Amino acid sequence: MKKTCKIILAIFLLVTGILINPFLSYAGNDAETTDPGNLYALSAVLMDGASGRVLYGKNATEPRAMASTTKIMTCILILEQGNPEDTATTSGYAASMPKVHLGATEGETFYVKDLLYSLMLESHNDSAVILAEYLGESVSGFAAKMNEKAREIGCKDTWFITPNGLDAQEEVQGEVKKHHTTAEDLGKIMRYCILQSPKKEAFLEITRTPSYSFSDTEGKKTFSCNNHNAFLSMMEGALSGKTGFTSEAGYCYTGALEQDGKTLIVALLGCGWPNNKNYKWQDTRNLMEYGLEHYSLHALSEARLPGIPETVPVENGQSKTLGQQAEVPVVRVPSEDVKLLLGAEDQVKTIYQGKKSLSAPVKEGEKIGEIQYQVNGETWKKEEVVAGDAVEEIDYSWCLEQTMNRWAKGGT
Repeated sequence: MKKTCKIILAIFLLVTGILINPFLSYAGNDAETTDPGNLYALSAVLMDGASGRVLYGKNATEPRAMASTTKIMTCILILEQGNPEDTATTSGYAASMPKVHLGATEGETFYVKDLLYSLMLESHNDSAVILAEYLGESVSGFAAKMNEKAREIGCKDTWFITPNGLDAQEEVQGEVKKHHTTAEDLGKIMRYCILQSPKKEAFLEITRTPSYSFSDTEGKKTFSCNNHNAFLSMMEGALSGKTGFTSEAGYCYTGALEQDGKTLIVALLGCGWPNNKNYKWQDTRNLMEYGLEHYSLHALSEARLPGIPETVPVENGQSKTLGQQAEVPVVRVPSEDVKLLLGAEDQVKTIYQGKKSLSAPVKEGEKIGEIQYQVNGETWKKEEVVAGDAVEEIDYSWCLEQTMNRWAKGGT
């Protein structure tokens, strides 16, 4: 008897869990795994590229130096606001940049498109400055554009000073600011570059190119560039990425992968110092494999809807019959569906918030409330609930009409 009771209780709990969270039965293969284990990086993020939701974070919002991962912002700004066929001239300041550099000399000119490959494949610091001065007229002018774009993307704690990621600091309105970002912000920037920017295809083409050769505009020198993003050959579906290193930042990396209908983005800051150059690749693979194994794609429209009233009473509203309570039907207005990568421990629920009554007059389509689709308490989708009909306010002519109708029917 006791054994039978236990079985019934277990079935009840299972069914109840599925009703509360309809994704629970679909999600990751191992519900007990809550994180990808130990990481070398001081700050790390695994992001759902489609939605921008952070699936896993380690010190995700802690500001840190970002080294040459900076160059993804430099690249996308040049693609969006510049012209690849333009020429750019090397200044004395650009020529003074430390290694890793192209070795351009003052006065040399290059096509912008060629410098973008130099920037992203070999991570040349002088090419970054040449491009920055081409578009922004100065490094500080270009940094202002970088910071403006970061705000547009939704970065909450990022500050650009250099176009190449060399460690730097400056005073802004009495505050000393360092060149920095966070793992979460860096993930947002990569997401923008590969999925949201109008120049995303050009960005992907450059960052996925294995090698590239070019000359200065006069054809006096020839340069060869090789892609140093080892992640491109590490995992099936690797999309893009950028490495970085400075003495303050340590090894950094941000990369993206598309596999099985999932787009995953990893951002790592402070992922080891010499001689631990390969830590970033281990962390990247670890996070990507964790995301592929433990998260699956679901539409929020799959969630069980909350209880919604069929009608709402209308105070002082005209009804079909004198003395009857006026009501309006409640109608859902479907909104664009949202798809998210969800894991076994993600809690999905829907909440209805609406008015219990309305005051006449009521217009057809007037908002009564909304349905919120939440994941772990954060709202990702909303649907409006509106009045299905119009209801006029009770007035003298309506009362007279209802009275006459009753009299004609022999009522009192």
